[in-house]
Amino acid sequence: MTDGIVLPTNGSGECSPPIRIAFCITDLDVGGAERMFVELVTRLDRLRWDPRVYCLSGPGALVARLQAAEIPVICFGAKNVRHLGVISRLAAELKSFSPALVQCFLFHANFVGRLAAWRAGVPRVVCGIRVAERRSRVPLWLDRLTQGLVDHNVCVSQAVAEFSIRLSGLKPSKISVIPNAVDFERFANAVAVDRSSLGLSAAPLVLFVGRLDPQKAPFNLLEAFAHLLERHPDWQLLFVGDGSLRVSMDDWGAKRGVGNRIRIVGWRPDVPELLKAADLLALPSLWEGMPNIVLEAMAAGLPVVVSRVEGTEELIRDGETGLLVTPGSATELERQIESILTSPELSSRVRSAAQLAVQKLFTMDRMVSAYEQLYARLVEVDGR
Repeated sequence: MTDGIVLPTNGSGECSPPIRIAFCITDLDVGGAERMFVELVTRLDRLRWDPRVYCLSGPGALVARLQAAEIPVICFGAKNVRHLGVISRLAAELKSFSPALVQCFLFHANFVGRLAAWRAGVPRVVCGIRVAERRSRVPLWLDRLTQGLVDHNVCVSQAVAEFSIRLSGLKPSKISVIPNAVDFERFANAVAVDRSSLGLSAAPLVLFVGRLDPQKAPFNLLEAFAHLLERHPDWQLLFVGDGSLRVSMDDWGAKRGVGNRIRIVGWRPDVPELLKAADLLALPSLWEGMPNIVLEAMAAGLPVVVSRVEGTEELIRDGETGLLVTPGSATELERQIESILTSPELSSRVRSAAQLAVQKLFTMDRMVSAYEQLYARLVEVDGR
């Protein structure tokens, strides 16, 4: 026995080996879901669990963190879910590893992982549902079709759980809600980046962090900010991210002649420092699950104005820890951004309340503990 830790035994008093868990994810590039995946896997109690990671795509930037934690990672290099050969390859690896449970993250990994686990005879399969997918009905249909291969689903918010029950037909008894979490100290104690290094002034700065994708509705923010510039010509807007809309956003800025006030800088590794340097985070998404960037902004003490979509109402108490707006409403977005940036009292109050809420309710320890309790419950069903 180690101080404060009781090691599992096999009934004869001898310590049992850690239980093998296979983790399957679509890719390991830097993204919100991928970062949560890495935080979960690297923080597991290694006296209880023996994790191994299977990535459907090629090696991404987050592989190094897993390897640094001495967690084996196998990347298959599949380009997309239509490369069905990856199912056989994953099934062979799972059969060799013989885990007690497979945990899948993201839609493609959920689909491929459950089929491979079935072929390999893995006893338990857990899938992670991280967004209320509104772009296409195909993922919902495939989820419903293959639910017989899934023992449990983890949703990142109650709103996503209700969406999955209503539109995918999932059984409530097979769903748990485990919210995302944030490394509070990392964001609360970050040192603000020097704005001048980005060509920015000391004037109020609005920050957007995320994919430049129709889901995130960056053009709603552009429209709202264009109106704000008419009244506040020195205000600034910084987009951190990349995606399918970047070229059209650049063209929009050039035609409006606002290139000196609206900048797009692509993905950057210094998000905590950028959050500390900004005056407000705006996220006008049309649908979500539980956006990590909102948690991170709250931890950094940055006021947030976000759409009233899945997960955000479970993070934000409107008017207390942030401001919520109707999805798609550039007018509301404009008004709420202005209310924060023109009221130091409101901004200060929201900053403090947000930091306190996230520090209390959305810790990494709390998230990892919830997953470990779920795994233990499912494995115990099989008599482990």
